[in-house]
Amino acid sequence: MKVVLGCDHAGYPLAVEVKKKLESEGYEVLDVGTDSTESVDYPIYGHAVGKAVASGEAERGIAICGSGIGISIAVNKVPGTRCALCTSVEMAEMSRRHNNANVIAMGARMISKELAFEMLDTWFATEFEGGKHLRRINMLEEDC
Repeated sequence: MKVVLGCDHAGYPLAVEVKKKLESEGYEVLDVGTDSTESVDYPIYGHAVGKAVASGEAERGIAICGSGIGISIAVNKVPGTRCALCTSVEMAEMSRRHNNANVIAMGARMISKELAFEMLDTWFATEFEGGKHLRRINMLEEDC
């Protein structure tokens, strides 16, 4: 599976660890930056993650900033993405099971590396349930 990974300066240290983990597990990682802890603007990287997923260049995406909030908002501005900010394994599971999230956002200042890894393991392993949840996802694309 090809996964796009993007982060800002606050998310960079966690993103480095996430990339190592994914590559060691056989994922192809498209790294859209940033590449240091020097201050940058998270919308640039959130948009890049969203565009890679929406275009089909990557099947799924991971976006990381300090809190996860800003970068998740940036990703969700890209039509065709459903980015879920997750802070627990249960949230990661439900983001896939009920929301078919194609991007997960995490806050590097909010969670440990170990929790991030657990969330990713669950997120990649969980399938979308469909059914009534598909109807609701389709509603997200409509004007309510």
